Amino acid sequence: MFLVLFPFSFGFLSRHYISTLLINFIGKYRYEKYHMYYGGDEGSRKSNYTDMVNKYYDLATSFYEYGWGECFHFAHRWKGESLRESIKRHEHFLALQLCLKPAMKVLDVGCGIGGPLREIARFSRTSITGLNNNAYQISRGKELNRQCGLDESCDFVKGDFMKMPFSNDTFDAVYAIEATCHAPDAVGCYKEIKRVLKPGQLFAAYEWCMTNSFDPKNEEHQKIKAEIELGDGLPDIRTTNQCIEALKSAGFEVLFEENLTVSSTVPWYAPLDASSFSLSSFRLTALGRFLTRNMVRMLEFLRLAPEGSERVSSFLEKAAEGLVAGGRKEIFTPMYFFLARKPLNDNQS
Repeated sequence: MFLVLFPFSFGFLSRHYISTLLINFIGKYRYEKYHMYYGGDEGSRKSNYTDMVNKYYDLATSFYEYGWGECFHFAHRWKGESLRESIKRHEHFLALQLCLKPAMKVLDVGCGIGGPLREIARFSRTSITGLNNNAYQISRGKELNRQCGLDESCDFVKGDFMKMPFSNDTFDAVYAIEATCHAPDAVGCYKEIKRVLKPGQLFAAYEWCMTNSFDPKNEEHQKIKAEIELGDGLPDIRTTNQCIEALKSAGFEVLFEENLTVSSTVPWYAPLDASSFSLSSFRLTALGRFLTRNMVRMLEFLRLAPEGSERVSSFLEKAAEGLVAGGRKEIFTPMYFFLARKPLNDNQS
């Protein structure tokens, strides 16, 4: 039964996960210190966001790929649609909104290991550059690009999206999928995106936001927000209104915005909901997590996984609980979608 349910486990873990997941586990403790629940504060999280986000993804990337695949994001989902199908459609929707065409030069801001980058590149036949500040994710992404034959048309650049290593007016389109929520300053981040985008061209994103149902005076709401921030490496989660105001302050024309969770007939958090069961996303169910947790514990006991692996697994489980709670109460959305345009007469101010 174990081998049937986890046919990927030992091949993936021995070759990739064990060797790279926790190269320096002490980063876990350095990461925790940034959050208020460990004595940190929002100011330190924002001022040290690069260090914090890098430590988070050093710790979490292999767990994400193990449980989620190459695309680390949620998706609008119809009844009868598999998680994998919904993720692809979610990415295709973004590509269509941007009107991507062959030969366009596109930027993926905060690209992770490049799952969406590869899917959108194949779907639109565009050349996509992935911007990422995490060296391990870039290394992994380049290997995956090579494996699927996209290493010549798509590439990765190491850099901070608050100060991108690109000239003005470089790209024909820019997108970000659940990435710019890591920015310590939304206006500054959006201004930098506008700088590298050609005049008249489009920027689209899925943002993590607190909805209008979030009450900052509600202690339970605040606890859920803090769990999401800690578990997902965020300095602060903005509201949908703050997100739109930041776009306008950065100089963008907002063409369209919508919280896509509202029309999703399958709750976006369903893959993380421990009370549900799905063979297509078994690793994310209660039983799947239980088996994974015990597998990690056993590997750590046998010294096949680094010390602390079980703690990181539990750490990410707690993050999942915060996301599910935020979704059920409708105070949080991971797919606040917007489409914005850089004015034709923009002077890079």
